[in-house]
Amino acid sequence: MSDPAATSSGPVVDTNSPSPPARSGVSSDDAAPWDTVAALVGWLDRESALPAEQERLLRILKLSEEAGEVAQAVIGAVGQNPRKGHSHSWEDVHAELCDVIVTAMVALRTLTPEARRVFDGHLRRIAGRSPGAATKPS
Repeated sequence: MSDPAATSSGPVVDTNSPSPPARSGVSSDDAAPWDTVAALVGWLDRESALPAEQERLLRILKLSEEAGEVAQAVIGAVGQNPRKGHSHSWEDVHAELCDVIVTAMVALRTLTPEARRVFDGHLRRIAGRSPGAATKPS
């Protein structure tokens, strides 16, 4: 994914959707990733010349591209391709995994302005059915 901040002279603001509601008891650090994702979606929406439905589909398909880049980085990190040798590091794998996560967050936020709530609820359901994964209230 390209970085809009690298080409922008100011902050990116999502003008196409409402601001996420403030939640008591949630630190601003918890909201920061979703605020960034909302800004990315706003920027992508402003830059797109495609119909909204096509843009949504392509943002979902972008996940496959990013997952392929993870696979390429893993193959390069273990030196599995004899022609290329060790072409990637495990830090490259980390970066590619982060790209997958951000791309998925952007796709989810593109589908619903309630992306944070949807994700939080889904993560709680996964933790609830996974032994040892449930978090204790702080």
